[in-house]
Amino acid sequence: MMFVLSAFSQQGTIQGKVITSDEQPAQAISISLKDTRYFTTTDETGKFLLKAPAGSYFLLVQSVGIDDIKVPLVITEGAKTEIATIRLRQNSKQLPEIIVTGQYEAQSLKNSVYKVRTISREIIEMRNATDVQGVLNNELGVRFSTDYALGETDINIMGMSGQNVKILLDGVPLVDRGETRQSLSQVDINAIERIEFVEGPMSVMYGTDALAGVINIITKRNKSNNGLSIGARIQEETAGKEYNAFSNKGVHNQNVNVNWSHRSGLFAGGSVTRNNFGGWQGRKTGRQKEWNPKDQTFGSATVGFRTQRLNAWYRLDYLNENINTPGIAYDNKATDQEFITSRYTHMVQADWRVNDKLTVNGSVSYQDYERRTRTTDIDLTTGRKTLNINVNGGQDVSTFQTSFVRANAIYKASEQFTFHSGVEIRSDQTQGQRIKGNPSINDYALFVSAEIKPYRFVAIRPGARFSINSVYDAPPVIPSLNTKFALAKDWDLRLSYARGFRAPALRELYFDFHDANHSINGNPNLEAEYSNSFTGSLVWHAYNKDRLQFTSSVSGFYNDFNNRIDIAGNIDPSNPNEYYYININKYRTTGGTWENRFVWKELQATLGFSYIGRYNDYYGDASYDTDKSLDKFAWSPEVNSNITYRLTKPGVRLGLFYKYTGTLPQYQLVTIDNRQALVLGKVKGFHSADFTASKTLGKYITVSTGVKNIFNVIRITNSIQSTGGAHSVGGNQLKAYGTSYFAGLVFQLSK
Repeated sequence: MMFVLSAFSQQGTIQGKVITSDEQPAQAISISLKDTRYFTTTDETGKFLLKAPAGSYFLLVQSVGIDDIKVPLVITEGAKTEIATIRLRQNSKQLPEIIVTGQYEAQSLKNSVYKVRTISREIIEMRNATDVQGVLNNELGVRFSTDYALGETDINIMGMSGQNVKILLDGVPLVDRGETRQSLSQVDINAIERIEFVEGPMSVMYGTDALAGVINIITKRNKSNNGLSIGARIQEETAGKEYNAFSNKGVHNQNVNVNWSHRSGLFAGGSVTRNNFGGWQGRKTGRQKEWNPKDQTFGSATVGFRTQRLNAWYRLDYLNENINTPGIAYDNKATDQEFITSRYTHMVQADWRVNDKLTVNGSVSYQDYERRTRTTDIDLTTGRKTLNINVNGGQDVSTFQTSFVRANAIYKASEQFTFHSGVEIRSDQTQGQRIKGNPSINDYALFVSAEIKPYRFVAIRPGARFSINSVYDAPPVIPSLNTKFALAKDWDLRLSYARGFRAPALRELYFDFHDANHSINGNPNLEAEYSNSFTGSLVWHAYNKDRLQFTSSVSGFYNDFNNRIDIAGNIDPSNPNEYYYININKYRTTGGTWENRFVWKELQATLGFSYIGRYNDYYGDASYDTDKSLDKFAWSPEVNSNITYRLTKPGVRLGLFYKYTGTLPQYQLVTIDNRQALVLGKVKGFHSADFTASKTLGKYITVSTGVKNIFNVIRITNSIQSTGGAHSVGGNQLKAYGTSYFAGLVFQLSK
């Protein structure tokens, strides 16, 4: 083996270029020196540059879908070595998928003790989505619900609501106003590299809200070593049959981005995006719309520095969002309402590899989030607008500020033992017309875990989190135990237990909202929710040949919730119409999934099935459960399939994305003939599908087109009278605005 390395050698430089089989630049290809830690990737032009100590090496070129390439080379002290152009050779072999969420260090999906799902950059691009919902809505166990009065969309994962889901941006938790995860719709889709989410409690690692799981949105990074890249995207999409070019009707997404890096290790970048939805009129007439218009402006800037051992950067993300609710015209006048959001997210992050055993990393962030309600009277003849101060809450302003600090130390004593410890400090503050006073919450946590491998085929990861909170009694200890067993070469078994918790949100503690339609009070005496959860999965890597790959996995889960926070009435006999947040409910979810992945040459296909049970709140209640056949769980099925195919020489990619979201049953208490009775209501299931196609034109341009919502879903039958939200209503649910068509163009220039 040609290998010479001295820790005291002076460095030299190697550079080269990688191209595809059809002579195009090969981007994001792994370049490393065999049996060393020196690693980089190719930039948008296919070029790479790598510094390493003088010596003899083998250069490894690796990526998904290509044969590994090994090139012998010699690095000379203080000199630059030019490598001849490397041409890739296609095959069907898949490199391990690398994940970071919940890991001590980036590692392959196969080796993780957690069950992690990933949505790659390629799939995000092929979905041609204009927001995160347009990417996640095809995933098993994921449902979305929309509050049309506020224009916000919430998520439900594996039968658990969005308040139990932790949303992270590059590992930093995003702030929300309350239990609804509106932050998920306030992330720029053009900035996303990939999405990782872990199913099941992750409260040891990530604290409150991580009962159902964690969604980690990972942004794009400048990976080139020296150069400038400029990119742009424009996509136009109809809203059903409604469309005007670039504004007013339909969906319009425009983005411009610039990234720069220098061989010294400095890098910087920035982007601006406008995402405009003109609304959808549907059955409404005049000025009103069934789906309200939304206009978003995103901005981001990054500056940082990296070396072989240190990577540090600062990132600023900005959002301005305006959701407009046009009022009914009467006598040439109308009253409009706007919900205006501004969000500033500052993040400083660093990852320092002290030596081969010790790694230290940390994050510091500050988020400033404001939600403003503006009500105006408009004269439709002159267009003059004046503020309306007579509507209760019509000029409301709510602000939320969150400071967050997280530090980790990972010590790898040996291949058999790794120890992790960390601290986390979070401070939340809020104020507004519907909030009592100017409350704040401070949370302090210490967490520890270790990964123990007593045998080659066994990995055991115990962990615990210790918390102190300034307002409520936090669970003193949150434990978890995750295990992975390599039963055979092609069989992996994962079993885990974890306790999760969710802290009461400031809104739940101090809410104070009273008008003609609402009378809701916060409760400063709330306790934290907590859960006991059990998960297991079995993965079979059936085939992994040069031309064929097939993987099948079966998983199951059971979650038992306690102290669940909900809104209830009739708490105060003297004020029966007053509603309060209280710890009232127990809740359970259970179910399983079966997922299959098939790869053959340039064809990739997935097929999945899930069956999820949601607890019936009235089960076992002698007051109502007179029918002994009342089920403990209400079950709902889901099926999904993604098929993608790449035609290499013409540079064409095709994608078909399908999901069946099954009927969702729910028992509810209704009044019939002056007595209360249980009735089984249902939200009817529906099919959804998208087809997309894209083609590269030359070196710099990619065009795309396709059709979304092929089955023309608009409304689905709903016999549940109320879904429980303040603005939720019974009757048929509006799910989409029918079949829509899109066309887009992406430009990327690098030097």
